[in-house]
Amino acid sequence: MDKNNALRAGALAAGTTLMMLLMSSPALALTRDDGDDPGPGLSVIQTLGLYVFLPLVLFVVIAGLVMALDKSRAKKDTTSSNIDVKPGAGAKA
Repeated sequence: MDKNNALRAGALAAGTTLMMLLMSSPALALTRDDGDDPGPGLSVIQTLGLYVFLPLVLFVVIAGLVMALDKSRAKKDTTSSNIDVKPGAGAKA
């Protein structure tokens, strides 16, 4: 019985996907909508700057601000920084 349910679910998913692909074909993009007024296109440099370099610069600026304003390094670690280890101390089993 589980095999039939899996087959039915697969057929439903495949049919839905096929209908979505057929309904959203690129041929529908050829006709203009009312009020459609596209502007001038972007050059390659403008596209790379807008979608590649600008996000990278924003990431670096945000990461730099987080690192610069991080207060956790200012706190002393009281559990390990105050332990003195004597050199040459051996432990006997």
